[in-house]
Amino acid sequence: MISVEDWAEIRRLHRAEGMAIKAIARQLGVARNTVRSALASDGPPVYRRPSKGSLVDAVEPEIRKLLRVDARMPATVIAERIGWEHSMTILKDRVRLIRPEYAGVDPADRIVHQAGEAAQMDLWFPAPRIPVGFGQAAMLPVLVMTLTFSRYLSAVMLPSRQGGDLVAGMWQLISQVGAVSKTLVWDREAAIGGKGKVTALAAAFAGTLATRVVLAPPRDPKFKGMTERNNQYFETSFLPGRQFSSPTDFNMQMADWLPRANARTIRSLGGRPVDVLGEDLAAMTVLPPHPPATGLTTRVRLSRDYYVRIDRNDYSVDPRFIGRLVDVTATLSRVVVVCDGTVVADHARAWASAAVITDPAHVEIAKGLRRQFSDAKRERERAAAAAGQRPTMVRDIADYDTLFGIGFDTGKDAA
Repeated sequence: MISVEDWAEIRRLHRAEGMAIKAIARQLGVARNTVRSALASDGPPVYRRPSKGSLVDAVEPEIRKLLRVDARMPATVIAERIGWEHSMTILKDRVRLIRPEYAGVDPADRIVHQAGEAAQMDLWFPAPRIPVGFGQAAMLPVLVMTLTFSRYLSAVMLPSRQGGDLVAGMWQLISQVGAVSKTLVWDREAAIGGKGKVTALAAAFAGTLATRVVLAPPRDPKFKGMTERNNQYFETSFLPGRQFSSPTDFNMQMADWLPRANARTIRSLGGRPVDVLGEDLAAMTVLPPHPPATGLTTRVRLSRDYYVRIDRNDYSVDPRFIGRLVDVTATLSRVVVVCDGTVVADHARAWASAAVITDPAHVEIAKGLRRQFSDAKRERERAAAAAGQRPTMVRDIADYDTLFGIGFDTGKDAA
């Protein structure tokens, strides 16, 4: 077989120089049939080694039988069924080659995103453990929102992945943007739609904002791949070299960095997110006049231990409301307790676990109530003791017999 250089020279000499086949063969020292073949071919010569076959050829019919029964059968299971004892690499290569004949092909089209159409939501868990007070540090979730048309990016760290905190985080990010997309895309996060159906909390949140929550199909990360890639972008561009003293510090550093992230040029967008955001906002839905219900909520009867528990932490409440029903609401930053419209406790929310948060004023009120209770008890005891020193009148039982006309003869004649 001649080289590519000789093939090119033969064609040049014949077509450009008009040289005869015999002359070309004499000049290049090749056979005339070689010259004829080079002139007849449409492409340069390529060396192809003749196939010697493969060990898999002998078992391919058995592989096809198994794939006909279950097109998704793993190659490891196929190897076990056919008693394969050779290299798994060549078996997997063959299975990968013939599987589409039975499983079919599922092509992925490129999605064209419309303005205001969707916002992808996801949780990112940065590796550094953030100090949360009370001598504790925790790996906390960060809610990431990506507007699919403008690629505008926003994020906030949350105290937990409970439903109340997730909708509170969504509301914070959406209200910062100033409008809501027509669709909020989530994976099957437990508090949003872990069982394949949107939870009542998430549905109520979406209904208040006149939008809808769409859940990604199971095991399909490409469905919201845009925000998945942004999670990796955070790992490589925001996180390196940073240290955080608290969740508040993390959110402040994130807020300072996000304008730069949204000012970068994105190849697929052909511009910067901050420049396209206006068109995205114009197609979104306006925010409702009243904010949706968010945060963690519970209703309990305040016990003698005048503390309420929410998100694994205990918060003191005005002890004057012991025995009454109180409503506890935990936002991302505060814990507020209300009884019949009266605020009876207001604390900064603790992001730690098993913490006890006490208002000194509640302790003082409790001391005063205990003093009053003790004084009243002593007074009752003194009154009871004084009543015990007075003479007690005892009536003869025979008086009752006379009163009711009952006579009992105990003499001998009665016998």
